[in-house]
Amino acid sequence: MPRKDSRNTKMKIVNAAWELFYENGYENTTIEDIVERSETSKGSFYHHFSGKDALLSTLSYLFDDKYEALEGDIDLDGDAFQTLIDLNRELFFMIENRVSLDLLARMYSTQLITAGEKHLMDNNRTYFKLLRKIISKGQQNGILRSDVSTNEILKAYALFERALLYDWCLCNGNYSLCNYSQSLLPMFLDGFRQK
Repeated sequence: MPRKDSRNTKMKIVNAAWELFYENGYENTTIEDIVERSETSKGSFYHHFSGKDALLSTLSYLFDDKYEALEGDIDLDGDAFQTLIDLNRELFFMIENRVSLDLLARMYSTQLITAGEKHLMDNNRTYFKLLRKIISKGQQNGILRSDVSTNEILKAYALFERALLYDWCLCNGNYSLCNYSQSLLPMFLDGFRQK
């Protein structure tokens, strides 16, 4: 039980921090603001994070939290093609409306230069586990091609999402990430549809 409580506390801090970063900007958010919003303590904050900068690499936790919330609504026996499109829409809508463009760009840059853990690429993330389940079931049900491995489809899908996020950052968010993805993703995924 203590491990779950620790994870809950960590996620409270992460969620509060990203809400505040979006509302007030990274520079205008203090650790005290984060502790107050998360209803935790400074001790808890420093137990999980060395400082505010350490939160920049936690955006992937926020993404996984979203996937965990959506996981219960997924019908693995349904149309995997449509499920992947729907999941992308939910995640990108959240990003567009809750994550500042500046912080998304910072997070990507920290992942590029870090010598340590690359959270975005961690195969144990909920993101990868859930997508692997959907793709595998889609292959078993004859919706997605089975002549390409589950992991290759997963890798291509994740690459597609990262490329769109990167482009959105480069373009300073001058288009709707969610709408643009919804127009391109079906064409991209069509290459993996069982003919």
